[in-house]
Amino acid sequence: MALDDTREKSLSFTPMVIEDTMRNGRGLSDQWADTVVVRPRTTERHITVHKRLVLAFAISILTLIIVTVIAVLLSVKFEECNADSTASASHGNLTKFNQSRDALFNHRGEDSFQPWRQLRLPGSLRPLQYDLHITVFMDNFTFSGEVSIELQCLNSTKYVVLHADRLAVQKAVVYSEGKKTRALKIHRHFRYPANQVFVIAMHRELEPQKNYKVNITFQAHIEDELLGFFRSSYVLYGEKRYLAVTQFSPTHARKAFPCLDEPIYKATFKISIKHESTYLSLSNMPVEASISEEDGWVTEYFSRTPRMSTYYLAWAVCNFTFKETVTDSGITIRLYARPDAIQRGSGDYALHITKRLLGFYEDYFKVKYSLPKLDLLAVPKHPYAAMENWGLSVFVEQKILLDPGVSSISYLMDVTMVIVHEICHQWFGDLVTPVWWEDVWLKEGFAHFFEFLGADFLFPDWHMEKQRFLTDVLHEVMLLDGLASSHPISQEVLKATDIDRVFDWIAYKKGAALIRMLANVMGQPVFQMGLNDYLITHMYGNAGRDDLWNKFSEAMQKEGRDINIKEVMDLWTLQMGYPVVTITKNDSVDNSVTISQEHFIFDIKDSAPSNSSSQWQIPLTISVGNSSHISPESIIWVSNRTESHKIVSVDDGSWLLGNINQTGYFRVNYDLRNWRLLIEQLMRNPEVISVGNRAGLIDDVFNLARAGYLPQNIPLEIVRYLSQEKEFLPWHAASRVLYHLDKLLDRTEEYSIFSEYILKQVASMYHKLGWPTSAVNGSVAQATYQTEELRREVIMLACSFGSKHCHQQAITLISEWISSNKNRIPPNVRDIVYCTGVSLMDEDVWEFIWMKFHSSTAISEKKVLLEALTCSDNTFLLNRLLNLSLSSDLVPDQDVIDVIIHVGRNPHGRHLAWKNFREKWDILNTRYGEALFINSKLINGVTEFLNTEAELNELKDFIQTNGGGAAAAFARAVEIVEANVRWHSLFEEEFFQWLRKSPTS
Repeated sequence: MALDDTREKSLSFTPMVIEDTMRNGRGLSDQWADTVVVRPRTTERHITVHKRLVLAFAISILTLIIVTVIAVLLSVKFEECNADSTASASHGNLTKFNQSRDALFNHRGEDSFQPWRQLRLPGSLRPLQYDLHITVFMDNFTFSGEVSIELQCLNSTKYVVLHADRLAVQKAVVYSEGKKTRALKIHRHFRYPANQVFVIAMHRELEPQKNYKVNITFQAHIEDELLGFFRSSYVLYGEKRYLAVTQFSPTHARKAFPCLDEPIYKATFKISIKHESTYLSLSNMPVEASISEEDGWVTEYFSRTPRMSTYYLAWAVCNFTFKETVTDSGITIRLYARPDAIQRGSGDYALHITKRLLGFYEDYFKVKYSLPKLDLLAVPKHPYAAMENWGLSVFVEQKILLDPGVSSISYLMDVTMVIVHEICHQWFGDLVTPVWWEDVWLKEGFAHFFEFLGADFLFPDWHMEKQRFLTDVLHEVMLLDGLASSHPISQEVLKATDIDRVFDWIAYKKGAALIRMLANVMGQPVFQMGLNDYLITHMYGNAGRDDLWNKFSEAMQKEGRDINIKEVMDLWTLQMGYPVVTITKNDSVDNSVTISQEHFIFDIKDSAPSNSSSQWQIPLTISVGNSSHISPESIIWVSNRTESHKIVSVDDGSWLLGNINQTGYFRVNYDLRNWRLLIEQLMRNPEVISVGNRAGLIDDVFNLARAGYLPQNIPLEIVRYLSQEKEFLPWHAASRVLYHLDKLLDRTEEYSIFSEYILKQVASMYHKLGWPTSAVNGSVAQATYQTEELRREVIMLACSFGSKHCHQQAITLISEWISSNKNRIPPNVRDIVYCTGVSLMDEDVWEFIWMKFHSSTAISEKKVLLEALTCSDNTFLLNRLLNLSLSSDLVPDQDVIDVIIHVGRNPHGRHLAWKNFREKWDILNTRYGEALFINSKLINGVTEFLNTEAELNELKDFIQTNGGGAAAAFARAVEIVEANVRWHSLFEEEFFQWLRKSPTS
């Protein structure tokens, strides 16, 4: 491309340009290995000696050479082999810097090995502060920089090992600090691309307990990708404009400047950025000085940060505008976005709730926000929903900008939850950072849990923690964690490629579920006390899971409750999966029940023998109920595989209910008689059982049947009560499990029997609630949240399963929009109407939606319109959309993945998406392979509903030739598709047999 040529010519890169050598896995390592070998020197001299003496001398020299070469080869080989064990030994739970790094260093003397070959930095040096100056050239998308790093030497070393990736280093100087600052002699410097490090080999050793300063100048590209320091663009008034922004988590700060890019290496940072005056620059701290130059450039100097990890450093160069507000404690909050979005007020909602959330968290944690300002930056392109950089949180536009006139309640909720999540990270992540990536759930699990507490603070009527947490977190993650390919929430991380693997829904959602379970066991006041102590003890530092458990145990002891939290929680964090607790009433007069636990797994054949030893300490809450009453809950700690307990008031007509309000992270099964009694109760008077437990019963029964623990008719019988269900949450739980069944069955011959059965359960509530009569009038957060969400859920089920009335209503609304060019479709059901209309109407409607997608300026509306395009029954249009999304800039980069996934969810597009995925894998993997989540999201989304032997074989064949880069995601995909195929083989006939005989079919 011409742009690439221009960029290459604009830089006078040294021979040390990284990119090519990094990609082929070779660099200067072998040459450097040669330089550390002491070679025998020879000089030509004219010496007359006896022939035997010459021969003996020659043999001695030859012998010495051979012995030296063998010794060096053995030494190098020994060090390479030893590297893994050394790195592995250093990855335990270490909460202080010296413990963490000295464990690695002191394993053996540095002279005996090459530290750049290690998977972790050697630990001999600790950064104290960085001074970083960046000059940004937006005309050719390059930047130059100079970094000065003050280092403390902890152990003597000849090597300064820093992370650097794709940087062209021009100059490196090391100074000693003391009474006389002087430059030290450097033997040489080189890169070792295999570990993304830059090494400075000193002539003499650096001495312990002394400080040194390393100055490095470098150049690099502002890449057209989504990591490091990258560029993005948007169109304003017909003109294409560019911006550049950083994304350093988890290991990409090294793409922007040489640094010690591991979480434990906290330091302070002072940033200055030089750029053209038509732009502005942002960073973690406020600007303390701005100096303009005559040539139209400006340099902005930012205040020094507190101690922080490299991956939370951030900066941006853009020509955005902003709105601001100030908290009662004097914190300035600004939201930066495209000028037209600011002008429309699209950022006002986010600004308003951020101000409230800072106060909420300060009050809850009893720890003040640590910085003088907090900027929220809305960018058009970003690999994730958002990134919690301290003081400069970056959001993709559709996760922070909201247009009141067109945004639905679900979109409002989505934006709210993302903002609540990122603000929580200013404490859990920024202020207190996990020691190492194996405990990333310590920050992500807390932030995900507090999404629901923070949303309840903002909107108490939403009941997020007691209700939506169940369907959106607990039920969702149990699907993943019920697979044999799951993993413990805390898992060993040895190398950079392992880091990507730990950022998944197990860390986020299981982390949140375990924290919620523990909070309920401890009680909220004690839980808050432990959190406060944890944050105060470790602020500006690092912590591991044991630090958290210790603080929680101490808080419990202060309340007179002696529970060893570590002993309990290690079983939940260090084992994969979760238990299914089975409660069986005994035929005896003593009111006893048998309670057993086993590892729940969807593929039962995989549960033995390898997982037979899995056992948990389970806080089982249990109640007894009858037709009109349910007893207060009692708690039983289940720690054995099988236990017997006496339960008061159990008789033949009463039923048992476990895991009250689903606060525990486990499933509950019962004997078939108890299931019958629960179903009868739901049919007769469902409100005796709490709304959370009604949703939990639906989710448990469908997944227990899916895994073979229950007959297939039990879940089909339980949904018959839905016609009496007045609350949103059980309908939402039912919708999720029915959606999965729908995708399993939508290509079977008898699919219509299933769809008609579900429609009969939905029909009465659909006609009772009806459709919203008009668009939302003014207010975005509606007072009737539960009713509106219930109506939306029922309409979606009705349209999805083929209600003719629902289809006609959608067609009418679309037709009115097309004829009048005025969109009166209520925002809360627009996605349903658009998708239904596109699937049922002709090609002109698809073209109309495509046109609206390009002309709309509302971010939330664009997202809904794009997804609607994937609903077409026309395979030509679906194929066209797939090709356009990947081969043009018509679809934003982060939305390409969603297009492919949504086409795959369409039964008419499943084969197309699967084919497109395989054909375009190299392009997709190159573009998104380094971005956390994206590859695994794509792989799961495209494969989760494949369910034939032929598709399973295609998947396995594809993995055999292409699956090396995403092994964990592909292993999970194979297991899910195998389970789908097995369900058809084992249970499909039983499932349809019951439906055919059912009186309501």
